[in-house]
Amino acid sequence: MQQGIAVIVVSSELPEVLGLSDRVLVMHQGKIKASLENRNLTQEQVIEAALRSENHVEKHAV
Repeated sequence: MQQGIAVIVVSSELPEVLGLSDRVLVMHQGKIKASLENRNLTQEQVIEAALRSENHVEKHAV
């Protein structure tokens, strides 16, 4: 069994976030808008998740 370590990175620099993360949580106004697995995740996908008007957490295996 492999155990990982969680590190929280808060940044608006998307290339930095994508380069450091295995998973990206998109937040807006203090609420999680999306949980995205970082398997070939693009900046456009993160921006799209940030702009969605849905109020629930979305989970995508991208």
